[in-house]
Amino acid sequence: MVKKHDWYRMRGYIHFDAPIGLRKATVIVTNPNRVATHAFFPLVHYTIESFKVVKNDQGEVEKKVKQRPIAYAGHLDSHIYSYYSRVLSAKYEVALQERGLDKNVIAFRALGKSNIDFANDAFEEIKKRRSCSAIALDITGFFDNLDHQILKEHWCYLLEADKLPNDHFNVFRSITRFSKVCRDSVYERLKIAKNNPKNGRFKICEPEVFRRVIRANMLIQVNTDLKGVPQGSPISALLSNIYMLTFDVAAKNIAEQYDGCYYRYCDDMLFIVPTAYKDLVEKAVMAEIAKVKLDINPRKTEIRDFWPSGSVMQSNKPLQYLGFIFDGHHKLIRSAALAKFSGRMKSGVRLAKKTQRKANYREIIAGKEVTRLFKHKIYERYSHLSNRNFITYGHRAAKIMQSQAIRKQLKPLWGRLQREIADDNPLSNVTLSDLLFRTYKKQ
Repeated sequence: MVKKHDWYRMRGYIHFDAPIGLRKATVIVTNPNRVATHAFFPLVHYTIESFKVVKNDQGEVEKKVKQRPIAYAGHLDSHIYSYYSRVLSAKYEVALQERGLDKNVIAFRALGKSNIDFANDAFEEIKKRRSCSAIALDITGFFDNLDHQILKEHWCYLLEADKLPNDHFNVFRSITRFSKVCRDSVYERLKIAKNNPKNGRFKICEPEVFRRVIRANMLIQVNTDLKGVPQGSPISALLSNIYMLTFDVAAKNIAEQYDGCYYRYCDDMLFIVPTAYKDLVEKAVMAEIAKVKLDINPRKTEIRDFWPSGSVMQSNKPLQYLGFIFDGHHKLIRSAALAKFSGRMKSGVRLAKKTQRKANYREIIAGKEVTRLFKHKIYERYSHLSNRNFITYGHRAAKIMQSQAIRKQLKPLWGRLQREIADDNPLSNVTLSDLLFRTYKKQ
């Protein structure tokens, strides 16, 4: 059952406006005149760097730095986006049903399934067909390249209007001609600590300070391109689906024309077709994606052939889809995901040990018994003794996919965690005199 106010959610971050309650938010978001004249604050953005484990052209595993941009809207702005996303979502679902697309578009919808189920459905379709080809295509810079005119036309189409009503137009304009400010630059200007930005604050600054410091110092960047929507806003995911509506119709028709099937998960598309038609399907899809002014990333394109070999199936190369691998017989978690988790696990255990050592130095000086390593959080994050982490996700995938191969992939991780925890503790042989000498040297 859908909650009446499922669009409303309190957000813990600070922004240029303070959080507001449900009653006040409801009065504003349900009033088209208020929304039509609402002035949206700039998005606050920053970048997270993470390491991605990939294989190079020589087949060697290497780490690459991956930058992930994060942007978040003001509190009232987020409520408006969420409310209008709910309004448009209801109309979008009707459009999917009318076009028979409810099983083809699988991302950003309340389908009661996860990417484990979606990947497994695709793999089972391949197994059912026995002899076929899978064409996996990835759209280049998806959210950054959504054409504003096409988005506007599709938005109007859903509303059955020749032009957007004033309230919808203001939401459209705010999400296409969006503005943003760098979080770190703002915090530096206003002397806000990055590690403790709230510190008694309910918002970043007052309106007068916003005008005098943020706007006057030209910290606001405006998107002047005729394409792109910010990834991560409460309405962006739905808008990306709305944008692809005409393409999804064409892609489904292409797949069915050649006795195949089509799935799209955000910017990842998968076609499963008879092998004889794989080149024709790829060529037709390329022509259709160009009509919506998007490009396919050739480096991420995968065309995999599957065929029966006795009682099992084989493939010319395993298919990667939604974080999983299928070779015709085994369903597996991507090795890169396992390597990334192992790296996080080692870093997490070492950080816990470092924190323990700092605490123990003080306790040894005070003549107290040293503290043991707190394992509760370690097990919660990096073992099966938790309700929600990568390991439990993997076990859920193994159960849904009925994959013994995934269980074998996960089995060594417990031993690795135990070995990492059991590594010699640098404090084990530290005496009080040693510690006092170290403290004296530092002074």
